[in-house]
Amino acid sequence: MQIPANSVEEYISQIPKERQEVFRKLFNIIGKNLPEGFKEGCSYGMIGWDVPLETYPAGYHCTPGKALPFIGLASQKNFIALYHMGMYANPEILNWFTEEFPKHSKRKLDMGKSCVRFKNINEIPFELIGELSKKMTVQNWIDLYEKNLKR
Repeated sequence: MQIPANSVEEYISQIPKERQEVFRKLFNIIGKNLPEGFKEGCSYGMIGWDVPLETYPAGYHCTPGKALPFIGLASQKNFIALYHMGMYANPEILNWFTEEFPKHSKRKLDMGKSCVRFKNINEIPFELIGELSKKMTVQNWIDLYEKNLKR
């Protein structure tokens, strides 16, 4: 489910009212903890943080001319989704997250390749997401992206 929006506020205003406060809190925690250089905005029907073209002119190989995505946050039909490309590309960060998750949540981790699904909005491990957000700088992400792209 994609929500067409041109700003974070426009996006949040379109998600179900009962999710808006929790969604905003998650958004703020990620933004507060991300290293400098990522740019927030809306793309791919969600809000997120990218490496801007001014920093990485090559952009995203799948969508030439678009910034390199890093973290996305979306309100889906039955859950809030967190997309963290660093976990997808870096097994060390993925392992760290999967080992830490049970220490922060009673729920079983519901995760795809880069997507963590939060079905119960009252049990989102905000502190853990804040720590995850600190794990990779813009340059770390560019280096890892290029390394994996050249394989």
